[in-house]
Amino acid sequence: MPQRCPSRSAGLRSPELLAVTFLSLLSLAAGWRPWPDHKPNATELAFSGSKKYEGSSEFVHLRYHMGPVLTANITVHIIWYGTWQKTQKRIIRDFINSISAVNSPPPSVAGWWRTVQLYTDQTGRNISRSVRLGQEKADRFYSHGKSLTRLSIQSVIKSAVTAKTRPLPTNPKSGLYLLLTSKDVYVQDFCQNVCGFHYFTFPSIVGYTLPYAWVGNSAKLCPGVCAYPFAVPAYMPGVKPLKSPNGDIGVEGMISVMAHEIAELATNPLVNAWYAGEDPVAPVEIADLCEGIYGTGGGGSYTGQMMNDRDGATFNMNGIRRRFLVQWVWNHVLSYCSGPNALDQ
Repeated sequence: MPQRCPSRSAGLRSPELLAVTFLSLLSLAAGWRPWPDHKPNATELAFSGSKKYEGSSEFVHLRYHMGPVLTANITVHIIWYGTWQKTQKRIIRDFINSISAVNSPPPSVAGWWRTVQLYTDQTGRNISRSVRLGQEKADRFYSHGKSLTRLSIQSVIKSAVTAKTRPLPTNPKSGLYLLLTSKDVYVQDFCQNVCGFHYFTFPSIVGYTLPYAWVGNSAKLCPGVCAYPFAVPAYMPGVKPLKSPNGDIGVEGMISVMAHEIAELATNPLVNAWYAGEDPVAPVEIADLCEGIYGTGGGGSYTGQMMNDRDGATFNMNGIRRRFLVQWVWNHVLSYCSGPNALDQ
């Protein structure tokens, strides 16, 4: 889900208008959490009887609002903010590279992306099949501190694309910018109602209109909130966490949040394309509709049927060299949540 902003204009120039926009951006916080304690906004409440169930629903009216979607080959540029281990980076890189991998055994991450590809723009062109890892930028010295606001996140992106050495390329039509914060970094609203969000940068701050997403590593601050079901919050006594397939709970939780945000960036990059509800300030997007669903029968507090490897780790998709647990997304052709590990599709 994107952060909310009352203005969709990317070309604000007036300082007064910019200040109003910034204040509104700060007060209308939105984001996404994998489960189980999501606080819904008004638009989400309208779908509360239908959005969390894997079966079809006549109450969900996901519509196209004529805005652009990402039909050109998609390149994901990563900003590593803070301290990251090499093993953590490899897990995330492998996931992104798995989105377009053709040789992963089913059910695969590429099979999951095929549902995202069903979405089109006003000319009938589909979301691109090609998603590849682009350039990377490390900000290991915490250039903007260890406590970031939604606005300072845009400043971090600006630093990455305007750096004197090896700046990230700027390609608004096919580039996605993924800002990942390490476990010792706090971001505004993190662990409350936000594990990640997407939006687009303001030219008045960054110099370009670029679709971006932020996802935080919750291992230190709130694994029970943002790394569920590999960690369980204290208010759920008796519930055992699942074993993660790649041995890093914080990064494992990030994978599903990243998938959520990348799918929504592709289908709603400027927050004027594919979403449900009448309020573009608080849209319900293709991953929001399937929050917490990872397999057949999922809905309510049940994640759905998943798989276990020989070591007991839980997953639902195969990727390059690895297995992942990734939430499903809404299939507007079938009118229900869909994933490659479905038993009845």
